[in-house]
Amino acid sequence: MPTLNKTRAALTKDLAPAPPADPHLTRLRIALTAFFAMDGFLFAGWVVRIPAIKAQTGAGAGTLGLALLGVSAGAVAFMMITGRLCRRFGSHAVTTASAAALALSIVLPPLTRSATALGLVLLVFGAAYGSLNVAMNSAAVDLISALRRPVMSSFHAAFSLGGMLGAGLGGLIAGGLSPTAHLLLLAAIGLLVTAVAGNALRAHPAPAVPERLPAEQESRPRHDRAGRGRRLVLVFGLIALCTAYGEGAMADWGALHLSQDLGAGPGTAAAGYAVFALAMTVGRLSGTTLVQRFGAARALIAGGTTATAGMLFGALAPSAGAACAGFAVAGLGLANIFPIAIARAGESGGPDGVAVASTVGYGGMLLGPPAIGFLAEAAGLPAALTTVALLAAVAAVIAYATRGAHRTGRP
Repeated sequence: MPTLNKTRAALTKDLAPAPPADPHLTRLRIALTAFFAMDGFLFAGWVVRIPAIKAQTGAGAGTLGLALLGVSAGAVAFMMITGRLCRRFGSHAVTTASAAALALSIVLPPLTRSATALGLVLLVFGAAYGSLNVAMNSAAVDLISALRRPVMSSFHAAFSLGGMLGAGLGGLIAGGLSPTAHLLLLAAIGLLVTAVAGNALRAHPAPAVPERLPAEQESRPRHDRAGRGRRLVLVFGLIALCTAYGEGAMADWGALHLSQDLGAGPGTAAAGYAVFALAMTVGRLSGTTLVQRFGAARALIAGGTTATAGMLFGALAPSAGAACAGFAVAGLGLANIFPIAIARAGESGGPDGVAVASTVGYGGMLLGPPAIGFLAEAAGLPAALTTVALLAAVAAVIAYATRGAHRTGRP
């Protein structure tokens, strides 16, 4: 009974209302939100120009899939390195440097004239993208610990909002600006945001992270706690993998599905990703409330189930409008799965936990482009996109099977 009371007291302390907002933490939150939004904005700007760059390089579906593999390969290769860089130089400095590299590298894809060259420059773009994601998520985990509120979904909502704006802008100017001019404009915007938000990060050091181990875990040997933490990080990494596959598939293949299979024009094809990003934004803006009210496990299970239904409908719909509706439902379902998984991994393992779970998670993006490309050549793109629904269902099953870990912090 005493042990149970101590555990309850520790958990009650963790769930206690947050103190009044600290201006220092508020400024950090605004700066990190700007980086998340910029990340989504730049990535979406690249995504909506994939059809034009595909035509420019003369690549087929399978060859394009291999070239797009460069983004994920570069991201995964640098994620573990970024975890170590964050420990050495701090997540704020690495976030700023990675954001600048991302803004500069986005101008490279439209300069290529072959699938091979495209794949090589996408390695550079992917390395910057992966590094930025680990660094800013690590900074967000530290800030969340200081705020004592599960606000990770709000940061990812900013990413989705940036993606929606980037896709919307791309749809508007796709017919008037060349890919080179478009992505040069995005690079300039990205560098401006990096300069302003990076200055704010440099002016405000990362907050100290309070100790939050429950009493019953403190009584266990250190190596036992570490082993349980690593297993929990891998569980959340696997959930992230299943959903990153879906987000990557929508980014790389959603516009092509609408234009190639359903006869949509460039604007409508870009709108497909825009409505997906809008749905994810709406879902993530309510993510903090959702997790606080229902808990992480129920949020993951409901999200995976909703994404499964939406993606099946979107992939097999007979018209572009119906497909966009399905994509929106899928976006709502996927919205909070990745941020919840990364936040929990960060709680268990710090920057290394974020790096491991992100690396495993972005393995979904690593598998997605070539898998969907080859399946599209064999069975058609609509059938290939149903694998997104399959993996969303797997994420829901894993979340249900490990729901005890969400309540107790143990796998």
